[in-house]
Amino acid sequence: MQAHDASPLSDYIEYSSEEMLKRSADFYNNIKRRHSIRSFSDRPVAKAVIENCIKAAGTAPSGANHQPWHFVAINDLDVKKQIREQAEIHESNFYQGRAGEEWLDALKPLGTDANKPYLEHAPWLIAIFSEKKGGISAEEKNTNYYVHESVGIATGFLINALHSSGLVTLTHTPKPMSFLSKVCGRDDNSRPYMLLIAGYPSDDATVPHHATTKKSIDDIATFL
Repeated sequence: MQAHDASPLSDYIEYSSEEMLKRSADFYNNIKRRHSIRSFSDRPVAKAVIENCIKAAGTAPSGANHQPWHFVAINDLDVKKQIREQAEIHESNFYQGRAGEEWLDALKPLGTDANKPYLEHAPWLIAIFSEKKGGISAEEKNTNYYVHESVGIATGFLINALHSSGLVTLTHTPKPMSFLSKVCGRDDNSRPYMLLIAGYPSDDATVPHHATTKKSIDDIATFL
């Protein structure tokens, strides 16, 4: 490696082979309980919980460590109403044919439609934006690298953090999502990446049978 400023790795914790296997199994058994939920309770969730989860997302690796993401955590009822209204307009067009027959057929087992009441009902919406320009400090306006990949990793961290905190989530990507920039007050440097719904499940929350089918390790991995 080229010469650079660095500090010794001081916070790594090594586990025994037995503990490593146990921890990997425990993580799998915990994360497989995460489901995409479309029926949310309106029970409040403390802002501090959401802040901690976003801070966890902010530790994700990124191209040149530019951290090309911005999270807008939305609890305000009026803002959530605006987002629902805009999202349902676009979703209506989507389900009325813009998506195409193959895509709509793929969604049928999940029972989804253009109605998105959870956008108002859930206590928190987190709009995730990717940033074209930035840097290690907020004031920098350099080119960001591997933006899509970096924001995807951070989003995965965020979903895991929310699940580990005891909340349920739903990933939502209305097409187009440009209205999110206006509603959230983001400028042209920000591009909507995903809308994440977070909160407690309602008492009648369900999980589609279709969503519980996961590919086997043989289907998703190759060991050479």
